[in-house]
Amino acid sequence: MRSRLCLIRLVAAMILAIAPPMSGFTTGPSPSPSVREGPRLWDPPQLVSHNGHLRARLVVERRRVDVAGRKLWALTYNGHYMPPTLRIRPGDRLELAMENRLGTATNLHVHGLHVSPSGNSDNIFVHIHPGETFHYSYRFPSTLAAGTYWYHSHAHPMSGPQVAGGMSGIIIVDGLKQYLPPVLRRITEHVIALKDFQVKGDTVKTKDLHISAPTNRTVNGQLNPTIHIRPGETQLWRLANISANIYYKVHLQGQRFHVIAHDANPSDRIWRAGSLLLASGARFDVLVQGGPNGRTQLQTLPVNTGPAGNRFPQATLATVVSEGAPMHPVALPTAFAPTEDLSHAAVAARQTIVFSENTAGTRYYINGKQFDMNRVDIRSKLNTVEEWTVRNDSNEEHSFHVHTNDFQLMSINGRPHRSYGWQDTASIPPKGQMVIRIHFTDYIGKTVMHCHILNHEDAGMMAVLEIVK
Repeated sequence: MRSRLCLIRLVAAMILAIAPPMSGFTTGPSPSPSVREGPRLWDPPQLVSHNGHLRARLVVERRRVDVAGRKLWALTYNGHYMPPTLRIRPGDRLELAMENRLGTATNLHVHGLHVSPSGNSDNIFVHIHPGETFHYSYRFPSTLAAGTYWYHSHAHPMSGPQVAGGMSGIIIVDGLKQYLPPVLRRITEHVIALKDFQVKGDTVKTKDLHISAPTNRTVNGQLNPTIHIRPGETQLWRLANISANIYYKVHLQGQRFHVIAHDANPSDRIWRAGSLLLASGARFDVLVQGGPNGRTQLQTLPVNTGPAGNRFPQATLATVVSEGAPMHPVALPTAFAPTEDLSHAAVAARQTIVFSENTAGTRYYINGKQFDMNRVDIRSKLNTVEEWTVRNDSNEEHSFHVHTNDFQLMSINGRPHRSYGWQDTASIPPKGQMVIRIHFTDYIGKTVMHCHILNHEDAGMMAVLEIVK
């Protein structure tokens, strides 16, 4: 009887060994099936600054690489669909050589970082043509906020296709753990980079991208990886939506997230949430504590962005495995990091910014105009605080993002918003509005604001902001 049982187990193991490696891999228009539990979570390699300086090189090219367990043609940085994490500290310098081996122009945006928008710094008006190498040079202030940022193409009007093709990666600014109790300053941390792709044949799609189409949602380029944690252990997870267009509503079954930073802005207090909406471009740094022994799912819950918008279905992102010797859960503090509150700041100017689109959903506008890099749409003065009313005249949600300076969200649809800190991305409800306050510091020059649903940005929903003395 025992030998027969062993034979059955052996046959079952052989069947699993020859089965297709990714049963949840989506190539066509059919709904996304459930995704088989994958291998252990792989954190991207890091390029880390030393003695206040990071010198790095990014090569952009189309290559056939591993994407979620399959060999596909994708747009890569340094030959990887999930490229290296750039890790720096406040006050550092970053010298980055970017070589373009694509057949089209590209560039680089360091999303959310408070840095000059001019010259060879975070200048999204630069176009690096095929065969060229551009030398970016960033000097970050000593006051740079700690947390999770990201980098991606911002080459208009190709940002959507290039990011959807694979051109996005993570940036970490160290310093969050200094606000934690000493017992938590050496905890395990994981990058949870949410990155999706659609497939045509053996290629990650960059053309005819439909936002609501079935897609493959990955964590660090993996389908349903396993994240290991001990019961009671506290870990730091860096949740980042680095996709081109889609939204995530992240939920960990049976657990709550303890949020310590939003869009790389440390919170004034640690706050708890059962789910977190990550609009296109948004990030949250969270503490997670291991539950009882067993398995649970990190999910994205259903999201509906309005009558003219998109519906994103529920999906499994990762499997969390709680196992090993239990740890005594550390009591988390309430207060966290100091923040600047603009509620009582003197307002130097007020602006109204209106997002709209045509009925076909093919052309998008800010204040009735499509993007023109040669036109300045708003001028703001350095060292002042402005209050902006951002109105959405369309029937779908938009992901508002502004470069160079972050903002404080004051209200949504007339209801005061409890802000735990600043952010660089916020969702505007359909036919709704929000009020933000923004403090212009340190840098002058031309930059932009736009919808971070990149298909919308590429179709005109971007405006030029010039910061002047």
